[in-house]
Amino acid sequence: MHPPRTLTIAGSDSGGGAGIQADLKTFSALGCYGMSVLTALTAQNTRQVTAIHDLPPDFIREQLDAVFTDIGVDAVKIGMLSRSDVIREIASTLAKYRPDHIVIDPVMVAKSGDRLLQDEAVAALKESLVPMATLITPNLPEAGVLSGSTVSTRKEMEYAGERILGMGPDAVLVKGGHLEGTDVSPDCLVYHDKSTGSVQIRWYELPRVNTHNNHGTGCTLSSAIAAQLAKGESLDEAVGSALSYLNRALRKAADWKIGKGHGPVHHFHRWWPEE
Repeated sequence: MHPPRTLTIAGSDSGGGAGIQADLKTFSALGCYGMSVLTALTAQNTRQVTAIHDLPPDFIREQLDAVFTDIGVDAVKIGMLSRSDVIREIASTLAKYRPDHIVIDPVMVAKSGDRLLQDEAVAALKESLVPMATLITPNLPEAGVLSGSTVSTRKEMEYAGERILGMGPDAVLVKGGHLEGTDVSPDCLVYHDKSTGSVQIRWYELPRVNTHNNHGTGCTLSSAIAAQLAKGESLDEAVGSALSYLNRALRKAADWKIGKGHGPVHHFHRWWPEE
């Protein structure tokens, strides 16, 4: 007997709000045993990233081998991978161990709108990792990069999701947090119905939370989905559970004062005493 085993493959956030730190907090809050493979170290806080130290692909592979050959993994979450050689190394190693669930948060575009991945890295992601995914969770700008289309309406979210689904993953969750002019945050799940082979679309809508404390929301959501999949939920159940968890984490941290920029969400809102 063992608790659900969840692994995050991502960079470290020294400010604690995103990356490996957010992933491990989420795994723990949702009752999973969390493990980590670091791809990069960052010097960052709530306002900016001041330095990045990338780890070499062979050391990343060593970390993966260490975890899989001893502890085992029920679900993997993958965060930002900035280099094509790292992407291909991770894809090759995961193909060897074949975990049941792989959730990819394709961090490709900064909040400023700047591209974080060069074309070579985007191509490597699409060719080697995306086809292995149980689920990929792009926001609107990332869905635009992956699908090669503009994504600014609900219909365009559905279209982009279907385009990305054609690249081989089991499902795509196009996140609508960037969608303007709505009091809800609409998220579009596009997936294959395994019984019929047809493409299905499901929408999730939760009240939008207006807060500056939204650092690490993408990391937290993808990790929460991986955790729920590791616990045995179906894909649509896992997405719904994870969205509810994140929405409450946002609301509970809405008035926090941590740092001078975008603060974190409240990962342990279920466990900390009410103020």
